[in-house]
Amino acid sequence: MKVIIESPWSADEHDRALDRLAARENFPVAARLLPVRHRTGLRAVYGFARLVDDIGDEAPREQRAKLLGLVDDDLDRVFTGRTPNLPQLRRLAGTVHAHRLPEEPFRDLVRANRQDQAVHRYETFADVTEYCALSAAPVGRIVLHLFRVHRPALVAASDDVCTALQLIEHCQDAGEDYRNGRVYLPGEDLRRFGCGEDDLARPVTPTRLRGVLALEAGRAAELLERGAAPLMAGLTGWARFAVAGYVAGGREALSALARGRYDVLARPLRPRRAGVLARWVHAAGKWGAK
Repeated sequence: MKVIIESPWSADEHDRALDRLAARENFPVAARLLPVRHRTGLRAVYGFARLVDDIGDEAPREQRAKLLGLVDDDLDRVFTGRTPNLPQLRRLAGTVHAHRLPEEPFRDLVRANRQDQAVHRYETFADVTEYCALSAAPVGRIVLHLFRVHRPALVAASDDVCTALQLIEHCQDAGEDYRNGRVYLPGEDLRRFGCGEDDLARPVTPTRLRGVLALEAGRAAELLERGAAPLMAGLTGWARFAVAGYVAGGREALSALARGRYDVLARPLRPRRAGVLARWVHAAGKWGAK
């Protein structure tokens, strides 16, 4: 597992490991330019999300339910003021209490990974977005709470941005997901383009499958822009700066898919760092740190 349950690392080593993992994501989760108070909180939340994802994806299948149960048990401890057993949850506890983070988004992330153990195919795009409501939207809601800007007017916009980022990852990782026994591309769209699931096992992405990926990426782009405009308009200071990084990463990831002509099976199609930074500056616009 990339982030193990019982870690012998020091806090600094743990941070460096998370930085290495975050560098492979579509968007910066803990930009070095952020103040320590924000960076610490983002690291703790990212560490929790990575732990849960790694259990759901990489732990032995027969142990996943038990390990996710341990995470749920530790969440009980976090939100009742007791000391958690797992190192990632001990770190999270300080952030939860310092920022008064709500419990539900963390529970939803665990629910999403439990769902992954039972549901391996999705028939419609609506089905996929319902899954994203558990696996992606909670992260954005937590981030809004971390920056103390959680307002009803911003939640829907944040949900759209986070869903878009998850959909982009589904496109990028379609081959890897298939090898892990899951298909997040809607079944009705695969049939519409004449694709069989065995197309996801090919060394080069067939043209018909590229059509499906272009369709899903287009839907992601619409959601990203629909959410980005009101979200960026409603934020200021460091919150605006951090969220601009997520928006920039999503836009650059979409560009990477288009540049690679959606051939996600032949090679990874990931955003260029320089492209992310340029888009980040553009998305942030004029911001004032608080």
